[in-house]
Amino acid sequence: MKTATYKNTQIAYTDTGKGTAVVLLHGFLENRSMWDFFVAELAKKYRIIAIDLLGHGQSECHGYVHTMEDQADVVHEVLSDLRIKKAIFAGHSMGGYIALAYAELYPDQVKGLALINSTSRADSDERKANRDRAIQAVKKDHTAFVRLSIANLFSEANRERLKPEIEQVRSEALKTPLQGIVAALEGMKIRKDREVLLHFGPYPVLLVLGEQDPVLNYQESLEQTQGTKVQLVTFPDGHMSLIENRDALLLELGNFLKKIK
Repeated sequence: MKTATYKNTQIAYTDTGKGTAVVLLHGFLENRSMWDFFVAELAKKYRIIAIDLLGHGQSECHGYVHTMEDQADVVHEVLSDLRIKKAIFAGHSMGGYIALAYAELYPDQVKGLALINSTSRADSDERKANRDRAIQAVKKDHTAFVRLSIANLFSEANRERLKPEIEQVRSEALKTPLQGIVAALEGMKIRKDREVLLHFGPYPVLLVLGEQDPVLNYQESLEQTQGTKVQLVTFPDGHMSLIENRDALLLELGNFLKKIK
């Protein structure tokens, strides 16, 4: 593990392998360990940077709201420390929102975007209300909130099949401090709509969706790709393609990275 400093806040990350830089950004209630399998495989051909985002893993909290722009600036700080001028970004869920914020703030530093179980759209009013309810639930009993949230991310068919994996994700999620959880929820709630980047971004974009994703409506997610050159990959499962479709996702990511010069 290495560390960088963002506004007096310690940020943890790993830097593995050589070649084109690929930055892996985890989702809400996750940390960089979510990518361990992918780091081991992808680092055979690429330089893989896996970052613990603000308030997650071994990175400290910076405030009571961690905006997607704050998180993007954290990523930029890490890459500046490493003197990496251009990279490919892969983000799962919240990590995808952060990758999009990075692409908006630092467009010349992006070679490609892989958005996994993520969306370019802002929260709807209904989603914002759900975030507020989640914040109240977290403040009441954050352990119960985390325990319930994790299983609900998987498709029903996989909840039994992947019990040990789900327990591992839950165990890591429970390490997330209360402040980190609330700050992320607040930040996701106010994030901007960045669908325009799918239409006009000068880099290739991969969007990975789950047909039974309980978090992101599949049909609505498809709408954002209409009239774009986004490469779409659909799996038949839930929100956790990194686990539910691990080997197939590795193959798709590998093929996507291969095409980027």
